[in-house]
Amino acid sequence: MSDISYSDAIEAIYTSIRNDNEDLDTHIAALKGAMAREGVKEASFETVKLAQGNRQGRKLMQAYFRKKGIVVSFT
Repeated sequence: MSDISYSDAIEAIYTSIRNDNEDLDTHIAALKGAMAREGVKEASFETVKLAQGNRQGRKLMQAYFRKKGIVVSFT
């Protein structure tokens, strides 16, 4: 999974979230690598694609990803 693109990593995370966070940590690691390769500073997610797009869900996601070293924003 180290060759995955940024957009593919984001889609893998959406899929993982829909599948009850299955392999989420693996996908986060792949996203972090893709962001470093492509020079992306912040991961951007669409709230409509999240299981919990409300404020509480977004803050929980931001906190979890921050622990993994990824800054998250929402569109």
